[in-house]
Amino acid sequence: MWLDNDGQRLKIWKLNQGAKALIYFGGNAEAVEDNINAFRQHFPEHSVYIANYRGYGGSSGAPTEQALFNDALALYDKISKNHQSVHVIGRSLGSGVAVWLAAQRAVDKLVLVTPYDSIVNLAQTHYPFFPVRWLLKDHFDSLSHVDDISSPTLVLLSAVDLTVPHRHSMKLIDAMGDRVVGTITIPDTAHNSIDNSRRYLSELERFLD
Repeated sequence: MWLDNDGQRLKIWKLNQGAKALIYFGGNAEAVEDNINAFRQHFPEHSVYIANYRGYGGSSGAPTEQALFNDALALYDKISKNHQSVHVIGRSLGSGVAVWLAAQRAVDKLVLVTPYDSIVNLAQTHYPFFPVRWLLKDHFDSLSHVDDISSPTLVLLSAVDLTVPHRHSMKLIDAMGDRVVGTITIPDTAHNSIDNSRRYLSELERFLD
């Protein structure tokens, strides 16, 4: 399906036909279509919507922070009226989009995969000698939105994550408090390979179904 928003056209993969909706926001440079077969198989009772950000996978435009937030809101508003509930998964970069959306709209269940506290804090860890707070245009400050989230949340971490060190995930988890109903570290995985584990899919399925 296609989503028209703010003069741009976004490619959205829609899988299955169910009363519940599941929206997936992927990581930076992730080929989100790689999730199609697994999501189709593991979520047969959901209508699954896999978003291609602006500039990715046939979508027009440029993927700025505000653009991604606007598109997430437009997608939610377009599909929510046709479903009894909306679940959201955000992975890596997409965790910031998912957190922001859950702060704006009623998300029944939220899953954050290798999430961060903010892109600014993360960049400061990787580039400690640069004033990244002043250089970065897009901050994706998930910490600033947690007070507006009421969704029960599952967090999935990779065993070894050099891209988003665990301390950045834990700051977000701690700030969310008892809204985080589970934090699971998937063994023998890294930031970019967590979805290769069968346990990753089984934990998603258990929580969302």
